[in-house]
Amino acid sequence: MRPRDVRAVGVPTAALALGVFAAVRAAGAAVLALAAWWAGRSPVRVLGHSWDSVWYLAIARHGYGRTQMWPVTGLVQSDYAFFPLYPVLVRLSGGGEWGALLIAWTAAAVAAVGVYRVGELVSGRRVALLLVALWAVVPHAVVLTLAYTEPLLVALAAWSLYALLRERWLPAASLALLAGLTRPTGIAVAAAVSVTAAHALLSRRSRAPAVWAAGLLAPAGWLAYVAAVGVRRHDVAGYFTVQRQWGSRFDGGGYVLSALWRVLSGGPVALATGVTAVLLGTALLLAVLLLVNRPPLPLLVYTAVLLVITLGGAGYFESKPRFLLPAFPLLLPLAAVMARARPRSAVVVTAGLAGLSCAYGVYLLVFAKTPP
Repeated sequence: MRPRDVRAVGVPTAALALGVFAAVRAAGAAVLALAAWWAGRSPVRVLGHSWDSVWYLAIARHGYGRTQMWPVTGLVQSDYAFFPLYPVLVRLSGGGEWGALLIAWTAAAVAAVGVYRVGELVSGRRVALLLVALWAVVPHAVVLTLAYTEPLLVALAAWSLYALLRERWLPAASLALLAGLTRPTGIAVAAAVSVTAAHALLSRRSRAPAVWAAGLLAPAGWLAYVAAVGVRRHDVAGYFTVQRQWGSRFDGGGYVLSALWRVLSGGPVALATGVTAVLLGTALLLAVLLLVNRPPLPLLVYTAVLLVITLGGAGYFESKPRFLLPAFPLLLPLAAVMARARPRSAVVVTAGLAGLSCAYGVYLLVFAKTPP
């Protein structure tokens, strides 16, 4: 797939894409809130104060410096594992659950339009609309309505990739810098900008100063935070030490393969574990299809880095589909297939997936014992 020259600003179609996304995710949030209320839990606490949200809110209110130890498992959990941009925004919004949710929901809406724009530029409006719809109904899309960082990362990533595809180097690099301050996987956005800049310099013999500047600026946010943690902990590799103490490390995929083998060998596994295995297999299949369709270089690099980080990392197996939530280009081949189907068929498939997504979101947040 090659970028298309989009001269007309398809505002109505972009608005429709945002409307579809908002309707699906609002329905998911409503179902989740009702399920939480039925289970005797506060809907606001479930949406805005669950799992990682607890850490983000604590950082927003009190700053960094919290460490939690678990003698039984040997884990030492430091809040330095969490990047600072989202907690800073939450602090500016008041530091409470509602402020955290407002930022996440706003970022999710901005992300949906950004995903649409990337899809429109690469494959046209119909595919772009279906791309947003599919992204809204993936099983872990419930995270897009929580006080989590994935909505913010995707908003920055999508618009950075859009700027990069339009060769607007400095806006792309600036957004990549912010993405690098949002999540560890924000480095995938920086990689897309820096590799594309290097390609322009080496293959196209570009001499534009903006290209050089973009390539150097893009990873600055991620590198700055990693360096800051190293300084605070008096350890050059301090950030990576923090991650290892959380149980996260890069092992080249050994942990994922062993987890998949446990599922495939027929042993007893939780529903979330089985669904994760299916979703990881689906992601690999979609990655092959995306590669066959020859995506633009920025999308290829961005998606590949996300896949390597997710599949090559040890720990938190059931959370890996969430880590792949920013990899929306994986859905482009599926959106292209649906675009060739009858509109009624596409609507029925999307509605069915939306129902499954809502149900699975309730399971993850209300009944499951593992983080989403």
